[in-house]
Amino acid sequence: MSSVRIALFVTCLADTLFPDVGKATVTLLERLGHQVTFPAAQTCCGQMHINTGYQRDALPLVRNYVAAFEDCEVIVAPSASCVGSVRHQHAMVARQFGDEQLAQRAQAVADRTFELSELLVDVLGVEDVGAYYPHRVTYHPTCHSLRLLGLRDRPLRLLRSVEGLELAELPDAESCCGFGGTFALKNADVSTAMLADKMRNVLGTGAYGCTAADSSCLMHIGGGLSRLHTGVATVHIAEILASTRDGHVPK
Repeated sequence: MSSVRIALFVTCLADTLFPDVGKATVTLLERLGHQVTFPAAQTCCGQMHINTGYQRDALPLVRNYVAAFEDCEVIVAPSASCVGSVRHQHAMVARQFGDEQLAQRAQAVADRTFELSELLVDVLGVEDVGAYYPHRVTYHPTCHSLRLLGLRDRPLRLLRSVEGLELAELPDAESCCGFGGTFALKNADVSTAMLADKMRNVLGTGAYGCTAADSSCLMHIGGGLSRLHTGVATVHIAEILASTRDGHVPK
């Protein structure tokens, strides 16, 4: 496919806690021959506000997202959760407060916003991105990637094409890890029990690491695995796909 100009929506979590995920996304797309831009006016997508009942406070964030990305041909974010918010909540919030013009603009931008594996498989038409990652890895399909975006096997197709990677099937893979944004704070005991089940299944695969399309869930799973001193890593799928024989391989 000819070169595409792609705008990166880095998301709050990547910007503040996991910058290597954003860098890996850029590295990968540029290696595939595409130009990546970074609209500096971008801020939070507003998902946190919307999901906790502060829809009115999310309206300026929806407006800002539209303004920041409206002139972009294609937008990518290394987060199924944030893309899910852009796709399914932005126009809804605008209409809720009577701004039909913003709703239509938000929908148009949302239609050009993709999660990374969607962009690679559906838009760029590539599954083998030339990655090399010599580890046994298991994949956790996060709730938003599975139920909101319907990514299905796109991430798995990409992972199966990575040289050196051994993909281990995760038992009860479609079960939530227990993060759920503020759910983990408001329902800590339930969240911890769900996390324990997920960690047990991850450890049962004998994998070196667990990967996913959302840093938020990986943060939750990784925190639990770290506290138990399991030695099992969590790594975003963007970091795996950006790794090559000649380049950096995350450890």
